[in-house]
Amino acid sequence: MSRDLIHGGALDAMKAAFPEAPQPWIDLSTGVNPWPYPDRRLSERALTCLPTVTDQDACKNAMASAIGAPADALLLAPGSELLIRLLPDIIHPRRVAILSPTYGDHANAWKRDGIDVVETPDPLSFADKADAVVITHPNNPDGRLFDLDALETAREKLAARGGWLIVDEAYADLSPEISFAPRGGAEGLVVFRSFGKFFGLPGLRLSGLIAPPAVRERMARRLGVWPASGAALEIGARAYADLDWQSQTRKELSEAADRLHDTLDRAGFKIVGGTALYRYVQSKDAHQVWARLAEQGVYVRRFDGSNSHLRFGLPPTPAAEARLAKALTL
Repeated sequence: MSRDLIHGGALDAMKAAFPEAPQPWIDLSTGVNPWPYPDRRLSERALTCLPTVTDQDACKNAMASAIGAPADALLLAPGSELLIRLLPDIIHPRRVAILSPTYGDHANAWKRDGIDVVETPDPLSFADKADAVVITHPNNPDGRLFDLDALETAREKLAARGGWLIVDEAYADLSPEISFAPRGGAEGLVVFRSFGKFFGLPGLRLSGLIAPPAVRERMARRLGVWPASGAALEIGARAYADLDWQSQTRKELSEAADRLHDTLDRAGFKIVGGTALYRYVQSKDAHQVWARLAEQGVYVRRFDGSNSHLRFGLPPTPAAEARLAKALTL
């Protein structure tokens, strides 16, 4: 399977596959904020010294405060992708129910460990049947949200049986009110948080695991003494403390998503979901539409398991918005 079908973001592969496409490419494949956190200054120490416990605590406390999570339930990590891959070896469930469709690496991680995986549009109904229930909230790619009381009921059912509710909040910074992070540390609850998408800096590889002590301790042993780089800790601490930027960014992303929505609607797509960072659309022969856009230097997310859906991230400039609109008419 080509990398673009797994995650998007494989612009090098796209350039090789479509060498005649006009430049520069417009990469709308990742669902990452195209206007990253601006204050990316780094001290010399961040690059020349190993991160200290003080550095880690500063970033952890800033993250916990920003997302409303208890700091003592939070563990920093180098990206939620690694956490997803390591968790099966830490909690050892026999049967896992996973929201479908959703971010594909969740199912892949459990299947690699030989665990029975049920992919279902109604995962919470398995709270009294499965050993773990996994949701992405808001969901990727369709932006689906769950009622927080329903999540709490599922967590209680699972915890009573020694099971787990696992909530991937990679996009929860867009809508803090929907986050389960404030309940972090509760029995039977694991929450993943991602820094890169909302703050537009995925290359820093910074994330958080919010979980009960035993899970955090086992994960910490696997991540080692320096779970995040000095650069990630320094910029992360500053960005999470900048609440004004976060508030203004939510407003700007929402406005940009509305413009994208209008562009896609005018092009005839049926918009079936999304968040303030992307729109999820239905389209006949989606893979052919994807290829036609690629030939024009516009890279969007397609899905190996569906030839009727595409995901569009936010164009970064007015010129890119206009170019996308034009590409959709050809």
